[in-house]
Amino acid sequence: MRVCLASTSPARSMLLQQFGIRPLTVAPAVDEEAVIEAVEAAEGRTLAPDEHVLLLARRKAAEVAARLVDDIPDFDGIVIGGDSMFELAGEVLGKPHTPEVATARWRAMRGRTGVLHSGHAVVRVQPGAASREVHAVAEASVTFAADVSDAEIDTYVDSGEPLQVAGAFTVDSLGGAFIERVEGDPSTVVGMSLSTLRHLVRALDVEWTALWNTVDPSLTPPEDARPGLS
Repeated sequence: MRVCLASTSPARSMLLQQFGIRPLTVAPAVDEEAVIEAVEAAEGRTLAPDEHVLLLARRKAAEVAARLVDDIPDFDGIVIGGDSMFELAGEVLGKPHTPEVATARWRAMRGRTGVLHSGHAVVRVQPGAASREVHAVAEASVTFAADVSDAEIDTYVDSGEPLQVAGAFTVDSLGGAFIERVEGDPSTVVGMSLSTLRHLVRALDVEWTALWNTVDPSLTPPEDARPGLS
């Protein structure tokens, strides 16, 4: 059983690796802003956070799955797509990108609780068969410490870590010490809910344990290319 992660997110890849899965990683060719703008324009409304992340997760998984069918005809496995966004007091907070935005974000978040929305899509790809897809959204509430000082925030922002992550924080790295409580599947805050993925995988008639100790063949060099072999 092969596993492809439709993402180049180090956090998502590392999460799977921690649970015995070394997936093939493929960057989805999806213009996220264009996708959201097109759907919102067609429907005449702003998508709710759970709809937003689910739409992008499905588009990412579908795009990569379609490419695999063409590029790796013998691919037999699953493709996982995901997307996340953080909501605080009704405001959606994406990646801050700049130190100024990250700093302001953290000063506003301390002592408060927000919700991390994480969309998941899993596509079963099999040679000679139509692809099948299942999807779901997981949520986890995150409470930040009230006593995080301005100096701590400045140092954290200077590390660069919060600039390219949804909500400007991580729970599994430097930002973890500033988080007092997570309610829900903790892995949701990392980028994917493992319990949600397990349910989706089983809905496609694949046992989660079949993915343990998986190393995609593309990550393993052929015997004659390994150091020390001739």
